[in-house]
Amino acid sequence: MEQLFNETCMQCSKVITQAYSTSFSLGIKSLDKKLHLPIYAIYGFVRCADEIVDTFHEHDRRKLLSAFKKQTYKAIDQRLSLNPVLNAFQCVVHKYGIDKAYIEAFLKSMEMDLDDQVYDRALYHEYIYGSAEVVGLMCLKVFCEGDEEMFGRLEKPARSLGAAFQKVNFLRDMKSDYKERGRVYFPKVDYLKFSNACKTEIEQDILQDFNDAYAGIMALPRSARMGVYLAYVYYRKLFRKIQALPAKHILKERVRVPDNTKLALLLSSYVKYRFNAI
Repeated sequence: MEQLFNETCMQCSKVITQAYSTSFSLGIKSLDKKLHLPIYAIYGFVRCADEIVDTFHEHDRRKLLSAFKKQTYKAIDQRLSLNPVLNAFQCVVHKYGIDKAYIEAFLKSMEMDLDDQVYDRALYHEYIYGSAEVVGLMCLKVFCEGDEEMFGRLEKPARSLGAAFQKVNFLRDMKSDYKERGRVYFPKVDYLKFSNACKTEIEQDILQDFNDAYAGIMALPRSARMGVYLAYVYYRKLFRKIQALPAKHILKERVRVPDNTKLALLLSSYVKYRFNAI
């Protein structure tokens, strides 16, 4: 019966993923089927923590996050939780050997979002590591399925990909982050004086992350390669749209990739995958 409970908890994380992210859901569906539920479990955990700090403004978010953190560690220690998301996550933590240090870094970055921060370069890199790079490393643990030599080779590119995704999100969400949450993540960037020159400098940094990540994607097992490549292609498309716009546009409107474009990217990625082009 415990297996039934665990599988049901995994399905709960799948529902959360599909409700919150069409692009991430497309990426997961492009992975080998055996990888679907573990990656859903990771996303469900990450999404719940993110919701606490970004959405529940009418509640004591610090208290909620503290309770969530304690419940997370308790679930891992006991190998069981009646919270479906945490139970699914602890199953994945144990099965794939996810390091607690990654979880601690992630939750620390979530805590940073509870306060108004002026990000210097050190805090900026610490936040990106905890909020994005370690999530990529958790997923990489799943993709490598216990092959520690492979994990070691792909660790740096996985971190670069997570960083690229997060920095693109920062650019895309500059308006809402500032207007709704009082945040500007980029160090030494004044939202009210955000210029094309400043935007270009940030974009060069993101482009380097994308370039560093690509070789790692190509070295992933075929079970994971297409799904990660699809996420990469989607974010590169979003990034190119942002690059083509002036800084003032970024401060006025959230840039999106239409659903029909996402489907076209999926189709083209699948064709390349089938013909061993990726």
